[in-house]
Amino acid sequence: MTASATEARPLTPAARRVLDVAGQLFYTRGINTVGMELLAEEAGVTKKTIYDRFGSKQDLVVAYLRARDERWQDCLDRHVAVAGTPRARVLATFDALYAWMDGENPRGCAMVNAYAELSDPDHPGREVAVGQKLRLRALLADLVEQAGAAAPGRLAEALAMLHEGAVVACSVLGDTDATRTARDAAETLMGAHGIAAEAPSQV
Repeated sequence: MTASATEARPLTPAARRVLDVAGQLFYTRGINTVGMELLAEEAGVTKKTIYDRFGSKQDLVVAYLRARDERWQDCLDRHVAVAGTPRARVLATFDALYAWMDGENPRGCAMVNAYAELSDPDHPGREVAVGQKLRLRALLADLVEQAGAAAPGRLAEALAMLHEGAVVACSVLGDTDATRTARDAAETLMGAHGIAAEAPSQV
């Protein structure tokens, strides 16, 4: 069974339980250290159930990464949607990251972790990880271009690096202010690229 076939079928309650358990175990213990026996035991299903629904561990890993990516994207979209201007929406991506780190990311970025673990360069899970990073850069490039940046591509790359650095500083060093520090740096960078600070609204 391919990952696309897995996506096409709705999740049964047992399959949802497997995916939830896989998400927890793959993230907290590592993909390569978690076997199908443990997944079946923790989810309260047989290994046959897992293989019937997901086809292989590889496909389950891809489903896990896609489900996590969807949750991050939902968090990002919700924060960006309520910001009023392109500049504010750029800063909202850091607010989304702060919320995500606080509730979902104690062991760092799941995509980076998975990319490092999946040594096979053709593993489809790597494509999911790369896709998430590219989408963030594309979003940032679009927003800073709308805000009037002189070199939106280069600025978007720098802002994306601030995102990644904040994740590392928070998860490795325990710096709970890392995302706010990155947000402040993003404001400085936008100013250097011609995006002026917005005047406070008059009440």
